[in-house]
Amino acid sequence: MLLTGQPLHAFDLDRVAGARLTVRRARPGEQLQTLDGQTRTLDEDVVVIEDAEGPTSIAGLMGGARSEVSAGTRRVLLEAATWDGPNIHRSSARLGLRSEASARFEKGLQPEQCMHAQAVASRLMLEACGASLGDGTIDVAWQPAPPRVLRLREARVGAILGVPVARERQMRILGRLAFHSEPAEDGLEVTVPSLRRDDVTREIDLIEEVARLHGLEHIPATLPARRGAAGQLTHAQRARRSAEEALAGRGLHEIAGWSFAGPQLLDRLLLPPGHELRRAVRLRNPLSDAQSLMRPTLLGSLLDAARHNLFHNGPDIAIFESGAVFAWSQAGETVDERHELGALLSGALTPRSWRGAPGEADFFSAKALLDALLDKLRVAWAVEPRQWPFLHPGRSAAVLLTGESATAGELGFIGELHPLVASAWDLERAAVFSVDLGKLAQAAPATVTFRAFASVPPLRQDLAVALPEAVAAAEVLQAVRGAAGEMLEQVSLFDVYTGEQVGEGRRSLALALSFRAPDRTLTDEDVAPARERIVAALGRLGGELRG
Repeated sequence: MLLTGQPLHAFDLDRVAGARLTVRRARPGEQLQTLDGQTRTLDEDVVVIEDAEGPTSIAGLMGGARSEVSAGTRRVLLEAATWDGPNIHRSSARLGLRSEASARFEKGLQPEQCMHAQAVASRLMLEACGASLGDGTIDVAWQPAPPRVLRLREARVGAILGVPVARERQMRILGRLAFHSEPAEDGLEVTVPSLRRDDVTREIDLIEEVARLHGLEHIPATLPARRGAAGQLTHAQRARRSAEEALAGRGLHEIAGWSFAGPQLLDRLLLPPGHELRRAVRLRNPLSDAQSLMRPTLLGSLLDAARHNLFHNGPDIAIFESGAVFAWSQAGETVDERHELGALLSGALTPRSWRGAPGEADFFSAKALLDALLDKLRVAWAVEPRQWPFLHPGRSAAVLLTGESATAGELGFIGELHPLVASAWDLERAAVFSVDLGKLAQAAPATVTFRAFASVPPLRQDLAVALPEAVAAAEVLQAVRGAAGEMLEQVSLFDVYTGEQVGEGRRSLALALSFRAPDRTLTDEDVAPARERIVAALGRLGGELRG
């Protein structure tokens, strides 16, 4: 049987009611127990083989338990047939039944193989099993179509392959593959053998056969002859690659997780009923229950990879993934597919050394990483306190696109994992973020304008201001930028102090200001007006300068 590639079905003739077998469509709702012990419900697109007592097997997929050959079998009826490949593929998918037979029939087998397979199987049973051959073979006649004859032009072979192949060489190659060739005026008349009826239908198919046996090493490597053709990335592809390179450049390792997830992921992420991530797409015919959902978030694969690395490589983890996530639309009629970029940090921020343990990954380290990513793409963004079930309360935020563009809106989330979620993956503490790369690419400018480097040094000043603890540092920085004017090149927070000197319920923020003019070196008198505006803006937030 393996020599011919033709599946056969062996019936226990004592358990089948007579030797008369017929083929028909299954009736809707009809059931049959197959050889694997499963009872399967059929529909009218499934073909069954039956005897006088009913179905004995599912054609092209698997035999029925009633016709199974056992240790007590003494008489065997061999059946060899070919079936329609697309029908077998559909039936296999609907029933969730994959078998050696279905894998072969899906690809297409020819009726001429049936008698050959029957003869080989009978001979093997005679030689290996000590069987005796009964009289008679029932052959349902089938009239094959006339053999297909194709013209193979010698000039066309040379034009396609880029190297000439002699006509005699072509005949020898095709002859070894059971093709019959006759010389023609411009090449060969080739008769296609029956076993190649489905896959050799055009002249280009014959050229492919000649090429692979002539030797691919004899074919020159050349580019297609096209004018003005140049490969290039789209803007979205460039933005995606820049985002991935930004994380890789910061020392993170890229992972590639499954696009599938198990339903238990939704519960492990503490998602309540009705949460948007619970609109996950369930597969009708999954490989397993653990891969029965199209993943609605990258968190699952990031956490699985983090847990694996925790046990194999140690506690310091810095990974990211760029991939698709899926969810049903609000109306539940279509599936929305988005490309997201997510990262996870746990343990030390840098490799540990003899000089001591560095700082542990937290919300602010993840925010610094996100800052490097979004600033590289030159998009305006901000974070806003927000809670997610899987993130730590008070240590989570929404990532927002800001500005007046049409793409302004929510981009993703950032925060530390909820302790219960972290412990479910054996992590002590971890910080994560995930952003929508599609929205990010739309917001990123397609072209970047070069600005010449300044030829004069900046003027740097520090400013310490005491403010109510409820005022966020981001709000302070925004107020400074809005009041300073064009001469302010950069402002950053470098120290936070709380204690008796600033009073209860207040804290001191130390800001580093950098001023620069394009045409001259600034003095303290030049930036005094900008500094006064900054102090006034901080005063409106309840701030007071500290000496």
